[in-house]
Amino acid sequence: MAIGGEWHVVVLLLLCTAFPPVRSDASDHKFKVGDPVPLYANKVGPFHNPSETYRYFDLPFCSPGNVKDKSEALGEVLNGDRLVSAPYKLDFLADKESEVICKKHLTKEEVAVFRSAVAKDYYFQMYYDDLPIWGFLGKVDKEGKADPSEYKYHLFKHLHFEIFYNKDRVIEINARTDPNALVDLTDDKEVDVEFVFSAKWKETNIEFDKRMEKYSHSSSLPRHLEIHWFSIINSCVTVLLLTGFLATILMRVLKNDFVKYAHDEEAADDQEETGWKYIHGDVFRFPKYKSLFAAALGSGTQLFTLTTFIFLLALVGVFYPYNRGALFTALVVIYALTSGIAGYTASSFYCQLEGTNWVRNLLLSGGLFCGPLFLTFCFLNTVAIAYHATAALPFGTIVVIFLIWALVTSPLLVLGGIAGKNSKAEFQAPVRTTKYPREIPPLPWYRSTVPQMAMAGFLPFSAIYIELYYIFASVWGHRIYTIYSILFIVFIILLIVTAFITVALTYFQLAAEDHEWWWRSFLCGGSTGLFIYSYCLYYYYARSDMSGFMQTSFFFGYMACVCYAFFLMLGAVGFRAALFFVRHIYRSIKCE
Repeated sequence: MAIGGEWHVVVLLLLCTAFPPVRSDASDHKFKVGDPVPLYANKVGPFHNPSETYRYFDLPFCSPGNVKDKSEALGEVLNGDRLVSAPYKLDFLADKESEVICKKHLTKEEVAVFRSAVAKDYYFQMYYDDLPIWGFLGKVDKEGKADPSEYKYHLFKHLHFEIFYNKDRVIEINARTDPNALVDLTDDKEVDVEFVFSAKWKETNIEFDKRMEKYSHSSSLPRHLEIHWFSIINSCVTVLLLTGFLATILMRVLKNDFVKYAHDEEAADDQEETGWKYIHGDVFRFPKYKSLFAAALGSGTQLFTLTTFIFLLALVGVFYPYNRGALFTALVVIYALTSGIAGYTASSFYCQLEGTNWVRNLLLSGGLFCGPLFLTFCFLNTVAIAYHATAALPFGTIVVIFLIWALVTSPLLVLGGIAGKNSKAEFQAPVRTTKYPREIPPLPWYRSTVPQMAMAGFLPFSAIYIELYYIFASVWGHRIYTIYSILFIVFIILLIVTAFITVALTYFQLAAEDHEWWWRSFLCGGSTGLFIYSYCLYYYYARSDMSGFMQTSFFFGYMACVCYAFFLMLGAVGFRAALFFVRHIYRSIKCE
């Protein structure tokens, strides 16, 4: 009982700490005149490389005497946020006019560092009372200059803050740079810089509860909504056409098959069977590599459950803009808590397939997705450490993730596996399986696995590809995505199309007297993940300006993990749909 009590405590603690509200030091966000309002500098980095970010004071800015690191939640650290106290003092309702932060003498090396940052379009990000502030460090003067060696590089030294308040609360903040207050960084020479800022307070009628809405509205502009709805309509038309076509074909064909087979049974018992009825003794013969198959099904089911929970949290408003790290925290915690589903599904199905080595199957289930993800993380974290980027996780965070895996994920996986093994469920096959398998007749090339996967993945991908651009622009760019309801509809459409196309291809495979449909249905269902990864290539080279080894490796490395997750999840969906269909048609006929 003591062990059970400990587990309840661990799970409750995880649930309580999973989605902490991101707060500044002033937890109630209420201030009096002259009160200090928390302002934190977060990170700097090339605008076009969202993963390549560095600490704010990695650049030779004016540093306050005592730089304090803000304590951060797990998700914030995973997101690459490293908040430190900023050099600006913006007290509540205190206007400032050209106040000097510091006078700094930049050496040749520091000038070169700033020049390189300006050339790469470096931006800075800060948080003022948990409101985000963005801005560029400088500008490159290219006007009338064809030769890059003639470009002029300028650093902005004067920052204007425009702050809106409602009674005793901060509602909005905007930062802009003075285009006339510039420091020339073109030449390798020492420079004296006077960093200055101004602050202007203005009253507004916007309520505190609605202060984050301006960030949500950017993705809800009419022109963007039109494209989103076009995407939905395009997907719905695809689904309706596909569903109608398949329903008509399959119902007509199956009806003819049922009539034909019933007539054959009455007319001549010794007449040779053809089509899918001919292989009734082989269609439920268990697949090769059944331990791997059961593990893939378990991992796919867990990822499907994870995705469903993420959508539920998104729809209730947990992932509002700039809720730093909430998505990463949710992914880690929910994945840990749903590992029991993977263990139960894999172990119970493996035992239904008359497997005996359930322990090995359980280990395979635990490592099938986590293994590649761990290897990818190790490589990319090493790259981030080499670049001294904020994407490199601190040792303490790695220990926390390891403890979550060791104390929550693994035990729940084992408990789920034991429950699955003891479920004693038998595989429900409506027809008996013969002792020896029939030989599969020679089939044309387009009926082989790879062409079938290409056909199966294309339609579901065509239903989601318009929405993919906005998701990529949000994850790998600086757009804000908040229309989760539309994304959820697209996800449902994706599941429906995947299920229908897998069922159709499974029927045609059985009609060609090919009874090895188990792995084929899983691979065809998951093939959309391969199409998404091919879209990554297109997006990287044609739709983005990402560059550099670190950004390239992060993009293709982590997108490989995401697409692999889609492969497992949609593969499980495709197989479940195909299994339901196959059981249904063989239950509807009489077989010897």
